[in-house]
Amino acid sequence: MHDRRIPEWLRHAPAPSVRGFALLAGTEAIARGILISVFPVVVYGVLQDARVVSEVYFLIGLASLLIGLLVPYAIRFIPRWWVYVCGALMFVTGALLAIAGSPYAVIAGLALTTFAVVTTFVCFNAYVLDHVARIELGRFETSRLFYSALGWTAGPALGAVLYSHWPPAPFLIAAAAALAMLTIFLVMRLGNGKLITKSRRAPTRPFAFIPRFFAQPRLVTGWLFAVIRSCGWWVYVVYLPIYALENGLGDRLGGIALSISNGALFLTPMMLRFMQWSSVRTAIRTGFLMAGALFLLAGAPHGLPMATVLLLMAGSFFLILLDVSAGLPFLLAVKPSERTEMSAIYSSFRDISGIATPGVAWLVLLAAPLSGVFAAGGAGLLAAWTLAGKLNPRLGQARISAEGAAPHPAPSAVPNAP
Repeated sequence: MHDRRIPEWLRHAPAPSVRGFALLAGTEAIARGILISVFPVVVYGVLQDARVVSEVYFLIGLASLLIGLLVPYAIRFIPRWWVYVCGALMFVTGALLAIAGSPYAVIAGLALTTFAVVTTFVCFNAYVLDHVARIELGRFETSRLFYSALGWTAGPALGAVLYSHWPPAPFLIAAAAALAMLTIFLVMRLGNGKLITKSRRAPTRPFAFIPRFFAQPRLVTGWLFAVIRSCGWWVYVVYLPIYALENGLGDRLGGIALSISNGALFLTPMMLRFMQWSSVRTAIRTGFLMAGALFLLAGAPHGLPMATVLLLMAGSFFLILLDVSAGLPFLLAVKPSERTEMSAIYSSFRDISGIATPGVAWLVLLAAPLSGVFAAGGAGLLAAWTLAGKLNPRLGQARISAEGAAPHPAPSAVPNAP
């Protein structure tokens, strides 16, 4: 008799929905998007040396890679939801630390926010694989990008403007967005995820799952797609603004170009329809081919800086198509019993691309102008296009076709960015 007085949502946790995960991704996009154009400026401001800045990013990237690979091991001893909560709180702490302005505080803030992103990303992917049916993965990826579009479109420009007027503002907004993300997570009551198999004993080695990853070619291929796609974004986000400055196009052009490119995230429902109409394989090959060709053209020595910028912006549109489609081969190949471990492997694409891109660019710049970095990025994207030719033409076809047969929600209601 007494349970009738208790609200249903308190007695039984609501089933996690695609919309809930999309909201979670959307608030994370606000927290990260508003700082993406601010942290490099702040770090350079306190260190005053581009080489030292590069070393700081490189070392933080290595540490972040290690932390991401250790998260599955930690989850064997610490509940997954606690790991996610700690990640969100690290983001809040890092954003607030950076306000202090001293070199050590800024570097610590950058490190904490970077570690927070990889920690929550591993847990988030594991929760998605627990609760989102495979038949809905294509719609989920599209919806996630669509819900994240505002944070990634307005965030970079807004962060730069606010920082120029009142430096603490973007960091306070990022901290508030991270707290909102944590609140949504707690309301969703995801717990520790679904238990598929219970091991009789804890693994003795924290990286024991890495050989299992390399033993599955489909997972390796899907991970390579993520790394190469992320390298394309690194080239665009980092080296386009430098190119604009070197060629007298102003210091705002890079930020404007990034905002315009990210505006294409609102077109992701149309990209999903294209993938439903063709196939996952066709969408991935189209994205890599067009992005690679446009980046190669941008790197050609034609002496027209504005043409280079426009070609790179056009190429970024196809990088967003890859954001929609190129993660699916990995997600569709993950075994249920390896969700957390393989989510950690997948999340490493951010750190690997963040280490590899500056390294390759440094080698290219020893013998070529800055435009050579764009050409190198194009060559990498075209290599991925060749690799994508080995994908099964029917990959995800039945699932995406079945999803397409159901009524598809309007863009404003889609429950799901770089």
